[in-house]
Amino acid sequence: MTHQEIRNHGGQRLDHTFHHGQRADTLVILGHGLTGNKDRPHLVAIAEGLAARGWPCLRISFSGNGESEGNFEDSNITREIGDLQAVLETVPHDVKIAYLGHSMGGGVGVLTAARDLRIRALISLSGMTHTAAFVEREFAEIIPGAGVMWENGDCPLSATFVEDLQQIGSTLSAAESIIQPWLLIHGDADDVVPVEDSRDAFAAATCQKQLLEIAHADHLFGESYYPQIIETIDGWLEKFLK
Repeated sequence: MTHQEIRNHGGQRLDHTFHHGQRADTLVILGHGLTGNKDRPHLVAIAEGLAARGWPCLRISFSGNGESEGNFEDSNITREIGDLQAVLETVPHDVKIAYLGHSMGGGVGVLTAARDLRIRALISLSGMTHTAAFVEREFAEIIPGAGVMWENGDCPLSATFVEDLQQIGSTLSAAESIIQPWLLIHGDADDVVPVEDSRDAFAAATCQKQLLEIAHADHLFGESYYPQIIETIDGWLEKFLK
């Protein structure tokens, strides 16, 4: 997949980076969070760490983010579900897929895995569960179409984004229907997506599941936590994806 072009169903090219691993029959797809891209340090470190342990990894930037084609204003969970499905369609049928999503990308993973069994294992990092509450908490004082997210001029707050997350409300009903093994990792000092989002998702899920809460870790974790995260994910994949 190193040189393969990936386009979503709207024809937009999705930027991606492939990490070779010895297990040719598996693939871990990594999706980023809101205002992020495939090159966020924690995603690069996790992909490199897993690849070194034999797990091939594919980091993707959703449309409108990073170097992928499209406009950021069109970004929302529903659109990124479509992007992820387009990526899944490029993977050979005999390859076992795990999806790892950070923050809003975690919500994308839950809503996709609940209806797409091509995802054989699910991993959520700081995963967003209560989408409407997130919009209210972070952006209630900003007028869609007139303001930006977190004072980032490259990330305008659009009505499309707000309405999509409000309409979804939460991913709890999808969490209840997940049948794939599911690993949730969350820092208890996360002030962007509170750890309660993962606790609520974990409580709703009836599948094989594990919740790792990392003391003092924030939304992006930080380098000192990478080895523990990689070790935990590696063990989870060994158990459920080999």
